[in-house]
Amino acid sequence: MALLLEHEFRALPADKQIDTEPFLEAVAHLPPFFDCLGAPIVYAPVKADLSGNIKKIRAVYESNPTKFKTLQSILEVEKEMHGSAWPKVGATLALMWLKRGLKFIQVLLQSLCDGEKDEDNPNLIRVNATKAYELALRKYHGWMLQKLFLGSVYALPYRSDLLKALEKGKEVKEEETLEKIHQFLLKVTPILDAIYEMYTKMNAELNYKA
Repeated sequence: MALLLEHEFRALPADKQIDTEPFLEAVAHLPPFFDCLGAPIVYAPVKADLSGNIKKIRAVYESNPTKFKTLQSILEVEKEMHGSAWPKVGATLALMWLKRGLKFIQVLLQSLCDGEKDEDNPNLIRVNATKAYELALRKYHGWMLQKLFLGSVYALPYRSDLLKALEKGKEVKEEETLEKIHQFLLKVTPILDAIYEMYTKMNAELNYKA
């Protein structure tokens, strides 16, 4: 699964402090995932949003790599810097939306690995994509965006085509690709869970609709 394993996530350390630089290096390779889903009118903006938020976090990190060494330190420092405007500012806001895009990818891929499918149409990924949207993004989208996304499931690629796209067009056995997806999920899921936990503990989660 060349696309997702191009730059692996580091294992989550025991203290759950996520180093910013290797995290950004890993997520920088993920926006092209949305090219694999087709329906550019829907997923191109999500890809652009993911890329834009990565750039915003990197800009903050590079302004002071020592001060912003970990994702946790970014939130802590920005909370002190921005006062009442926080958390709706800076890298804190960018990471909030970035984690939602990553959650969409994670849930979709986990659903594929778990074998969840429409028994009448097993080569479609509507079930997987709908679950990912429901769990990761829907409650943060207004009515129009929700309709657009839920309608887009009819333009999604076949399961077999998605798996091939993740291998960058190479012919690979499905079970091999699914095992690579599993390995990717083993790394990314604990990190994503830790980021969500951090936002909850710091009361940094915002539920306004885009």
